Amino acid sequence: MGGEIMFVEASRMEGEGQLTLTGQLGDVMKESAHLAISWLRSNAKTYLLTNGIADPLEGTDIHLHFPAGAVTKDGPSAGVTIVICLASLLSGRLVRSDVAITGEITLRGLVLPVGGIKDKVLAAHRANLKRVIIPKRNEKDLEEIPPHVRADLDFVFASTLDEALNAAFDGGFPAAVSHLQVVSKL
Repeated sequence: MGGEIMFVEASRMEGEGQLTLTGQLGDVMKESAHLAISWLRSNAKTYLLTNGIADPLEGTDIHLHFPAGAVTKDGPSAGVTIVICLASLLSGRLVRSDVAITGEITLRGLVLPVGGIKDKVLAAHRANLKRVIIPKRNEKDLEEIPPHVRADLDFVFASTLDEALNAAFDGGFPAAVSHLQVVSKL
């Protein structure tokens, strides 16, 4: 049968650099949101998110909301999604409307594998999404997914946040400088 898709919303307003999280989030999801903010802040210049100031959150508060607040949400699967949502907010660019995203992140911008790939892919397929961004190290998990479902979807296997960002936005997500490939044993 498969799982369910989860939506994430973000808004930006004048403030003091605070992050507000709502939607019945557990500690792991809160950590993912804080990791995402830290990664974006440290890479803001690279991805042209600064608008001439050093910190894209200077004078700004951000509110991240995960609708369906009555349902508790937790687990290490939303870091990549949160980075992409916040990159959209800070850049003013829209994420593709047909994309599903999963994966956890590190402060260095690596995409870590997650569990439940079969359920997540089936949920994306039921929601008529066309592109699914998953961690590269979860590629082997696609063997569990029925062939007709795999054939309907465009899979992007991301090892880094740079790869995930480029897959989530039409035309990619260009950076001001090219990056060296991050190598890790994680």
